[in-house]
Amino acid sequence: MRRRRLAGMVPLTETAGSPKPGEPLFLAVGFLRRPHGVVGEILMDVLTDFPERLSKNKLVYVGEEHEPFRIAHLRPQDQALLVTFSGIEDADRAALLRNQRVYVQADSLPELPEGMYYHHQLIGLGVVDNNGQSLGILTEILETGANDVYVVVSAEGTETLLPAIASVILGVDLERREMRVTPPIWE
Repeated sequence: MRRRRLAGMVPLTETAGSPKPGEPLFLAVGFLRRPHGVVGEILMDVLTDFPERLSKNKLVYVGEEHEPFRIAHLRPQDQALLVTFSGIEDADRAALLRNQRVYVQADSLPELPEGMYYHHQLIGLGVVDNNGQSLGILTEILETGANDVYVVVSAEGTETLLPAIASVILGVDLERREMRVTPPIWE
């Protein structure tokens, strides 16, 4: 079971994990490891479930300052990618990017079909039961393989684990920032 704290959401400046109003939300899609060869390629671990969305000419942002770079070339390398950014033409310049995350802006992601959500859209939602009683805030998503499990933390700090299945998750209202659930009864 893989634990994904904040599911790739990256806070820009606030400790609460949200960008300041009007600032874009950035999502981590890669982690730059080390230069490869002498022409500016750098090895990047893939942090997204959709690496096919990273392509030539795609605008990405590197590091905590979100410096914009355009992908000039990329190719697979085992479980990673070898990436060349426009303007980075030698190993020394590529080395300056080592150990930094690569981001995309959340608003550049393709829209999902009705009823499907990106993890970053769900993290932070208030969770209520059938009667409107607050269970807490969705703080984490666990990927188990069979189905995701939502970690909900109450105001008192109690964790509740909710399987992300139709009989438990009744609905999501992103405008109201709320998820309605039927909590399972564990015996």
